[in-house]
Parts: sequence; C-alpha cells; structure tokens
Amino acid sequence: MVQLSRGEAEAQITQAMVKFEREYKGRGPEEAKAFIIEEHVFVRLRGVLTPAERQLAKSEDPSTGRKLIKQVRQELIENARFLLETIIKDVLKIKVVSLHTDISSVTGERIIVFTLESAPRFKSEILQ
Repeated sequence: MVQLSRGEAEAQITQAMVKFEREYKGRGPEEAKAFIIEEHVFVRLRGVLTPAERQLAKSEDPSTGRKLIKQVRQELIENARFLLETIIKDVLKIKVVSLHTDISSVTGERIIVFTLESAPRFKSEILQ
C-alpha cells in the first residue's frame, strides 16, 4: 500500500518529473501533470521544446526536423530510463514494467506512460 493519497502521489511524481527535466535536459516544461489510472502512470509535459528545436520543426523540410527532434528526445529518454523508473518506484513502491513515450514537435507536448507491475492502493482507498 502507498502511504499517500492518489493526489499526493500524483503531485510527487509531477514534481520529480519537472526536476528530472530541469536537471537532465537543462530546462523544465512550462506545465506538467501526472495521472495514476489503475496500473498506469501518465505524465503530460507541455512546453518542452527548446527554442532550437522549435526552429528545427519549422525548417524548410519540417518532416526531417520533426524526425530529428523525436530521435534525439527518444534517445535521451532511453538513456535515462532507469532514472525515470526509479522516480515512479520511489513514490509508488511498485516496479515499472514498461515505459512508452512520444513528443509532438508541433505543440511541444510530451506524454510518458509507465505500466506498473500492479495497481497501487492508496491510503484513502484503504480507509473506505
């Protein structure tokens, strides 16, 4: 059982993800929010593109620029996978079994989905 309420856990994950973005990538998102639904954690980060990435997305051949942005961001996430999974495990005390992510080079939004070994049980759910 998680010793937090669902809202507290979501807030802790959100804060940790923003901190990760700032420390690992050099800048944080404009907006972030985590959602825990059954055995999944969804993290939505808005405004994550750097000014250089925004220019690349608008280049003469935008499809090439978009592909490059997605490739670089995917590689960064794969290299940090252990750190991201640790964030979730530290808060929820449940192992992450998979991680999926995508980024929009148009809107600057990134979605990260973590699949957990099991659904967390929160403090407020146990009391009911």
